[in-house]
Amino acid sequence: MSDPQATRPYMPGNGIVGPAEGRGLLPWSWAEEHLVASHNYWVATVWPDGRPHVMPVEGIWHHESLWFTSSVRSRKARNLRADPRTVVTTDNPIEPVVVEGLAEVVRDLGAIAELVARINDKYSSDMTLAFLDPDVNATFRVRPHWVFSLNDKEFTDSPTRWEFPDRRSGRP
Repeated sequence: MSDPQATRPYMPGNGIVGPAEGRGLLPWSWAEEHLVASHNYWVATVWPDGRPHVMPVEGIWHHESLWFTSSVRSRKARNLRADPRTVVTTDNPIEPVVVEGLAEVVRDLGAIAELVARINDKYSSDMTLAFLDPDVNATFRVRPHWVFSLNDKEFTDSPTRWEFPDRRSGRP
C-alpha cells in the first residue's frame, strides 16, 4: 500500500500553522516508527450503555495494523464484539500516535502464530500458540481509518492526520 494521504487536522484555537508552513506535515514513516516502538498501547472501547472504557495492552504494529490480544471474557473484548469501533494510542504522550479504526477478531492460526513470534521477540517472552487459543484469548487486528500524531516540542508545526479512505466501512 502507498502512504496514506496526510493533512493538517482541524484544531481551532491552538495556533496550528498550515500544512506547508513550519516544519510541514510529518511523514508517514514517523508515525509508523512510533507505532512499532511503543511498548504498550491504550485501547479505548465503549460499554453497551455508552460509557468509555480504556485499558493498556501489549501489542505490535504489523502489516499496517495494530495487533493485540485479550481474554474473550475481558470487558474490552466484550465491548469490541458489540461495537468494533475503537481508538488505540501509543504510550508516549510527548509524541503520541492515535489510531482510529475497526477491531476485528482474527482466528487464522497462521496469523496468530506469526503474532506470537513477534510478541515473543518484542517483549522477550515465551508465549505459546496454545495460550492464544481463539476460544480463550481473542486476537484483535485494528486497521486504521485515520491516524493522528504530533510532536509536542513542535506543537504548532507538526500535527498531522493520515486518512485511509478505503477503510471507512463501519463508521457512523
